[in-house]
Amino acid sequence: MSSRKSHRAAQKHPLHPKSKNKGRGSEPEPGEGRPSQRWRPGVADHASKKAAREGKRGSPAAWSPREGLWASGGFPRALPSGQCVCPPRHPALSCVPVLPCPPLPPTRDLCSPLGGSWTHPGPPAGQNYWTSERHGQVQLRLEKNSLDYEAPLTVHDMVMDTAIKYADYIALGSKHRNGWHTLTYIEYYELCRRAAKAFLKLGLERFHSVGIMGFNSAEWAIASIGAIMAGGFSVGILSTNSPKACQVIAENTDMDIFVVDNDRQLQKVTQIQSYLKHLKGIVQYKDELQVEQENLYSWKEFLNLAGDISDEKLDRVIDSQKPNQCCTLVYRMGATSLSKIVMLSHDNITWTTAATVQSLCYKCPPEGQEVLVSYLPLSYIKAQIFDMWVAILVAGTLYFAPPEAGRVGMIPRPPGAGFLMDMLQEVQPTTFYGTPWIWERMLDNLKTSQLDSSTFRRKLDCWAMKLGLNTNKKRMFEQVHPPLCFRLAKMLTFNRARKFLGLSHCEQFFNIGLGLPTATLDFFLSLNIPIFELYGLSEGTGIHTLSSHQAFRLPSCGKGLPNTHTKVKEENEKCIGNICIWGRNIFMGYLNDKEGTQKMMDCYGWMNTGDLGCLDVNGFLYVLGNVKDLITLSSGEKINPRPIEERVKMHIPIVRHVMVVGQDAPYLCALLTLKCQINSETGEPRTALTSEAVAFCRKLKSQSTRLTDILHKRDPVVMEFISQGIKAVNAEAPSESARIIKWAILDTDFSVGGGELGITERLKRVAVAKMYQAEIDDFYEDSG
Repeated sequence: MSSRKSHRAAQKHPLHPKSKNKGRGSEPEPGEGRPSQRWRPGVADHASKKAAREGKRGSPAAWSPREGLWASGGFPRALPSGQCVCPPRHPALSCVPVLPCPPLPPTRDLCSPLGGSWTHPGPPAGQNYWTSERHGQVQLRLEKNSLDYEAPLTVHDMVMDTAIKYADYIALGSKHRNGWHTLTYIEYYELCRRAAKAFLKLGLERFHSVGIMGFNSAEWAIASIGAIMAGGFSVGILSTNSPKACQVIAENTDMDIFVVDNDRQLQKVTQIQSYLKHLKGIVQYKDELQVEQENLYSWKEFLNLAGDISDEKLDRVIDSQKPNQCCTLVYRMGATSLSKIVMLSHDNITWTTAATVQSLCYKCPPEGQEVLVSYLPLSYIKAQIFDMWVAILVAGTLYFAPPEAGRVGMIPRPPGAGFLMDMLQEVQPTTFYGTPWIWERMLDNLKTSQLDSSTFRRKLDCWAMKLGLNTNKKRMFEQVHPPLCFRLAKMLTFNRARKFLGLSHCEQFFNIGLGLPTATLDFFLSLNIPIFELYGLSEGTGIHTLSSHQAFRLPSCGKGLPNTHTKVKEENEKCIGNICIWGRNIFMGYLNDKEGTQKMMDCYGWMNTGDLGCLDVNGFLYVLGNVKDLITLSSGEKINPRPIEERVKMHIPIVRHVMVVGQDAPYLCALLTLKCQINSETGEPRTALTSEAVAFCRKLKSQSTRLTDILHKRDPVVMEFISQGIKAVNAEAPSESARIIKWAILDTDFSVGGGELGITERLKRVAVAKMYQAEIDDFYEDSG
């Protein structure tokens, strides 16, 4: 990657987000990030040639992507009520079937929660909303309103558009031993084109894939976009995958090229390359090559291959791409093995990105510039949408951690472990996406800091947090002016907490992963840090509903993206049922799995998520479990464990994780873990209790400070408190069958490295049941 300036020099650059001068008035000095003039005509030339080929040049009625979804600085235009403007169809969409969205059903969906019936015709004969073929095209779910009449765009059009408009703004920042290396948007785009040419030189075939396996970096993003520009599929692969898992992915996606970050990942590919009939090249983008072998390239050698491919050849490939064709493949991990390959189209990526930006509050140059930190694996589409694509659309700056931060051993660790907290202090992001693991670490650190402070400080923080919680909960339901003392609380406590976390400049906070406990959400809300929950599957391009400053209810996942629809089917007496979704974010289908795709979608384009939840009268979605997690007792009654587990955490504050068990058993039982300190470098749990848990034990008149004090010494005070907490949970149970009869405290907390949790802290129920089978068997030993 090009090294243009140090991080300090970048901050002094008039276009850097931390600079006081956010405009474009002064020019950078030579060698300080300005792209060479030979690059700038290349982008403009490609855009003008494409416009000329499509008959747009010189026409007063000509339409361009800038006048579509990305008009007005990257935000969709809102039309006056009743006004409908339909721009001419983009010539590249001549083969894209367009069917208006069916009218909104009067069922329990986001816009019509009152119930009713609804029927409408299906798509035209011979056309469909889904496909399982790699070269297939799908029906786009377009609606009769302003947003959906905006012409769909390809990934290349979105990236090129930002590169033209915000050429000199900093796009990417990577930390190395000698400082920060940055790329402007024009450099970013040009490197993507070079990567695309190099992929073509290596023999990347249309609709074949490029696998990217490594720690997040500028090279990761460039390789992904380059693969798409070259007509292939970008496939992100977790660095913790085994060689066998990599082989399965490569074989199922017709992988032509592997891109890896270091020698360790290279060794995985070397072990399996004899089995990969399509493999034509391997690229290593970090560290020096340790071996020499045919078709193995360093990043510099790889980019140098671009010289043999002309701009015209690449442009022909780019112009042949259509928004309703596949550009990215995402692997859905099953409970025990690799399962489904999700196909996402250009329109899935570009539309979901634009709809997300429209729903939230992002800065956009020249008024300001977003600063983002990338640490969640980009192989997860949710992280990819926020880190790569949203950053591009709003012309934000995306910062990557140093390569050594990504060094992982044989044991997986949570994203961000060992480096994220320090990086936040240095970069000071304006929007932050955290996982439950990160938010829990922040909570532990804040509570430890509060407990270590003076008595006066603790009383002051307690007053401020009560005021913050009451004020922000009122804000959720109506527009209220904060009391006069709120500004004082903000100055004395709230700003202090944000500075402690490295989030002083942050204006939006998100939780990516399983919903946070109510106690955690309330704690941060009391510090004037509203954490926005969101909901989405890989099959829904990662995002379907979002919370925001304008749409915020705890503990909901917010409201749907613009012009998406949500309905709840087969509701029970509490209006909880199966969540189904509809919109342009819905995936194309599962690659080479027609049967699996048909099970997910009906002929009208509605997708059954498999999740359980409900909608309130204001359209807020609440996700309350998953069909696969339902426990069927021996009596045949089905129990949703998630609400029970949430009640346990609420009534017993020292409990970190809960897993309710009882499949095919006569009654329910629960496995509990207590809040233990976490090794910040590895994410592994320790035996010492957290400061919060120790303080809670002191309130109970218990002297326990370690997990072993409670387990081996059988601390009667703590055990009695937990027993009373379980009784309180059972008192709120909707039925006798939903009560916890027996429980046990495990001798270690759940963790990513231990295998009980996924990367985003989702509980792996099947894995936990196998690991703790002995404890589960003990629950039912006397039940016959």
